[in-house]
Amino acid sequence: MSERKTLAVIVPFLNEEENLPLLYERLCKAMDGQPEDLLMIFVDDGSRDGSARWVAEKARQDARVQLLRLSRNFGHQIAITAGMDAVDADAVVIIDADLQDPPEVIPQLLAKWREGFEVVYAVRSSRAGETWLKKFLAASFYRVFHRMANVDVPMDAGDFRLIDRKVVSSLRDVRELHRFVRGLTCWVGFRQGAVFYERAARHAGTTKYPVWKSAKLAWDALTSFSGAPLRMMTWLGVLVSLGGGLLVIRLVIGKLFGHVEAVPGWTSQVTLILLLGGIQLLCTGLLGQYVSRLFEESKKRPLYFITERVGKRWPAP
Repeated sequence: MSERKTLAVIVPFLNEEENLPLLYERLCKAMDGQPEDLLMIFVDDGSRDGSARWVAEKARQDARVQLLRLSRNFGHQIAITAGMDAVDADAVVIIDADLQDPPEVIPQLLAKWREGFEVVYAVRSSRAGETWLKKFLAASFYRVFHRMANVDVPMDAGDFRLIDRKVVSSLRDVRELHRFVRGLTCWVGFRQGAVFYERAARHAGTTKYPVWKSAKLAWDALTSFSGAPLRMMTWLGVLVSLGGGLLVIRLVIGKLFGHVEAVPGWTSQVTLILLLGGIQLLCTGLLGQYVSRLFEESKKRPLYFITERVGKRWPAP
């Protein structure tokens, strides 16, 4: 008789006291009857409410639960990484604590995994409870990223996905600081498939990814996987040079035909100064972002620190 396989569900959370009890119940119910043994690792990314206390108490009652507390808020993507580093399971599922991604979809992910797929991402067919602006920006990001980055990231798929042990092992070798986990799981390759689902509205609490934070994640994704913004700077320089050449031709023609401005040269000078100055500052800032990332990566600092573990120590790599 073959040994039962294990599924580790990684739940990064930040101030989700109202959602965690229901998430736990729904996870247990969703996995009831599945052939895999369930493990749950809750990663506290600097919560200030009672979330960590609730998980710690549950970990003392249920051997399938473990609390992993980070020493401070390192960010959602780092919290996911800490969870994947902490346990050696046959497969890992990443799911947020806000219940927008329903645990009831996990059996579908497992079914696809049993077919031989090593990454199974959950693709949103609809997104309830989100503003039109966030939906528009999300849709725009996926399409821009798909064109600019040399990585085939599926449209409208978030971090909710199943990852096989082999893929998790490969991801442990990727220790870059500015992480985009959904991009990295596609970048490493392996056989990948999709499951479609309807994303629900947040059950309780406030979103931890407002528009500005989503924009930061999008920027991290683009600059981590693509040098296209730097190449765009070159083309922008070419366009500005062409524009400057056309303006010179216009001024020469105007001079030859006797056209005189109210204040000779004032309009053209101010226009050129503002245009070129703004473009130079933009390009310098963009270049600085890439240099800054090189500087941060060169320090080789650990991605996170763990201040507390509560619960049974499962096999770790």
